[in-house]
Amino acid sequence: MRYAGKFRYLIIIALVLFTSLFSFDSLRAASTLTVSQATQTQNNSVQTVEGYVVGKPISSSTVVKSNFPDDYALAIADSSSETDSSKMLYVQIPSQFRSQFGLKTNPDLMGEKLKVTGQLTAYYSHPGLKNTSQMANVGSDDTAEDAPEDTSGDYYENALGKTGTSLKTALHNIIDDHTEISYSNVWEALRNTDEDPANQNNVILLYTGRSQSKTSNGSSIDAWNREHVWAKSHGDFGTSMGAGTDLHHLRPTDVSVNSSRSNKDFDNGGTVQKEAPDTYADSDSWEPRDEVKGDVARMIFYMAVRYEGDSGELDLEVTEKVNNGSAPLHGKLSTLLQWHQQDPVDDFERNRNEVIYQDYQHNRNPFIDHPEWVEAIW
Repeated sequence: MRYAGKFRYLIIIALVLFTSLFSFDSLRAASTLTVSQATQTQNNSVQTVEGYVVGKPISSSTVVKSNFPDDYALAIADSSSETDSSKMLYVQIPSQFRSQFGLKTNPDLMGEKLKVTGQLTAYYSHPGLKNTSQMANVGSDDTAEDAPEDTSGDYYENALGKTGTSLKTALHNIIDDHTEISYSNVWEALRNTDEDPANQNNVILLYTGRSQSKTSNGSSIDAWNREHVWAKSHGDFGTSMGAGTDLHHLRPTDVSVNSSRSNKDFDNGGTVQKEAPDTYADSDSWEPRDEVKGDVARMIFYMAVRYEGDSGELDLEVTEKVNNGSAPLHGKLSTLLQWHQQDPVDDFERNRNEVIYQDYQHNRNPFIDHPEWVEAIW
């Protein structure tokens, strides 16, 4: 009887252990979503999703399965043969994962099953997963390393929960100290930050939207040059290192269009510009094409936070006025706020922010990462 009692005791322990292990595995399984579940859970939560690679999204309803234009995104589905884009999840691929998981570089990934972790939120105006922090081939222990601090939230840790002046000050302290480059080095930097995703030999010009050879820069007609979106005369900082060479507001533009913009503030209205037919101007303001209105606004907001008058630098501020001349002011605030809402952050902007952070200045434009902070400050 004594041995029988011990035997029953061992059986009970074994059953408890088995039940615990089963429950643990069940919880682990439950923590990984299918693509179908992920497309219905677009609530900005951070989740892990498994699915088969079925192509590269290029619009809200189009996924290409060959001749991939870039490594910036992929689509996954619950079936490797899925062709219905409504049953796919669009996954944003940050720069640190592109060499391993980008389809242009790795077309053989088609049909492979991946496990991805990120934020479930719209991408290409389609159910998606963004701010990707992990990517791995299912069945492999070779999980790609965690994303750097810019996608983890540690970068902005001291700004979280703040609003108004407190938020502006916290963001300034985060982005203030960065690597500065010379004005001559801006040429090469812009070739990388503004590269055409569809043609790696070209850059996209800000105001015209024209794709143009990276090497066609200069001062001749139809060449591209370096545009200071925050006009360099607004504060008279010129091309000196710091505000004059800050890549977060420098963009390639057509030479003559840049000249036409001059140092005008930003506002709606005016007459159509000949070489940039979706751009308007009057005597004291400039209205860029719709596709970059938000880009312009977020660059101006960045400058007003980055340059706050400490360390011997200018104090740049956004104002409701136009025709600000050499004052360290740029307008028009109400119009820029409207443009920020009208033209949300897109993939080109996100990639540009990442390249500047990783390869050049090692600071970020917070209003690309957190668009909601614009209203929280202004």
